Amino acid sequence: MPDLTRILAAVLLAGLAVPALAQDEDAPAGDEGAGALEAPGEEQDGADYIDEEFDDWQRRCFRVADRADPCEMYQLIEDEDGFPVAEISLVPLPPGQQVAAGATIVTPLETLLPEQITLSIDGGEAQRYPFTWCSAAGCISRVGFTEEELDALKAGIEVDMRIVPAAAPDQNVDLTISLIGFTAAFNSLEPGEGPQEMPAEELPEPDAPEQDGLGLQD
Repeated sequence: MPDLTRILAAVLLAGLAVPALAQDEDAPAGDEGAGALEAPGEEQDGADYIDEEFDDWQRRCFRVADRADPCEMYQLIEDEDGFPVAEISLVPLPPGQQVAAGATIVTPLETLLPEQITLSIDGGEAQRYPFTWCSAAGCISRVGFTEEELDALKAGIEVDMRIVPAAAPDQNVDLTISLIGFTAAFNSLEPGEGPQEMPAEELPEPDAPEQDGLGLQD
């Protein structure tokens, strides 16, 4: 749906994403594959920068005074025409929790919240995740991945992501999250170091199987 995704992309590009969630267009471009990028000089706390790139993923860090900068893996999600529509960031969680990794997915405010976000790894079983809240940055979903799901992400090629625009509730916006570089980006992070770390018990799990829940079919 090019027209729908461009509407959503326009919202995202209109300044709705806060600095900690928006893509830094001024960040220096890295070499192909993994490669260290030059971090900016002295900046205020909370300023973000791209520390390293791993194919389709980036390691994004945040300036914090008096301690090591926390980092997360990040990807700007574009439609088939290259228009930014959403974004995802992910961090590993400490061992012994119910989930192995926590992700934050941000979509524009025009997203229809009751329809949630649908994710499917390499065309496998689809799972739906609720939105947690909306702010000026957009609508945010906090997703917890189990160890089994994390292994599937590391071995996969792409995640099919589906959202529904409020302006056209009878239509879908289908997006692709690339998994190229996922494993290297994930392994570059220390469990619990990310700025969005969240206790496992607070991370929402996917809906229980229903007619349009787990195993959602087209």
